[in-house]
Amino acid sequence: MAAVRQAFRGVVGRVDSAGPVQLVSLSGLAGEDLRDQEQFQEYGYTSNPPSGTMGVLVPLGGKTSHSIIIATEHGQYRLTSLKPGEVALYTDEGSKIVLKRGRVIETDCDDYIVNCKTFTVNADDESTFNTPTLTASDEAVVNGLVTGRGGLALSNESGSDGPVAQIAGDVEATGDGRFNGVSTVHHKHPGDSGGTTDEPIPS
Repeated sequence: MAAVRQAFRGVVGRVDSAGPVQLVSLSGLAGEDLRDQEQFQEYGYTSNPPSGTMGVLVPLGGKTSHSIIIATEHGQYRLTSLKPGEVALYTDEGSKIVLKRGRVIETDCDDYIVNCKTFTVNADDESTFNTPTLTASDEAVVNGLVTGRGGLALSNESGSDGPVAQIAGDVEATGDGRFNGVSTVHHKHPGDSGGTTDEPIPS
């Protein structure tokens, strides 16, 4: 038993994340120079710890030169003050995903990118986007009522030959409409016997 060394701590220096098992070079607290130690992580989760991260190593067969890293921690970046039961992912840049109490998931990042074939959101109450611009690169289909409070602007910037808008069914508006500069409420026509007609009579 005297030949079996207990687990000890080290400080991460360089990480090689290219292989099937991540290799980490560390400096031991007793001055050991530990090169290319295997870092074992849970299936389905992996991280590349930044330089300065603390690591816990277990020497296999009591050999310090052949140790495995079973845990890492960086106190400068770790999210603190989580409530009991909460779980979080975080990086040294401040990105984070926090599974909070009350079945709330909070994400902080600069760019949120999803790559998939189908993206479905099932929201029983509502969905809200607090953003100055919401863009769809192609067709947008709405199966219910479209309500706008800031106006509607349509243009044919794509250069296609079709009309800018197509409406199947009646259109009802409380104000005037202008088509190519002609008012639908105040326009007139040349009269059959000269002069001009009166403005349209509302039905």
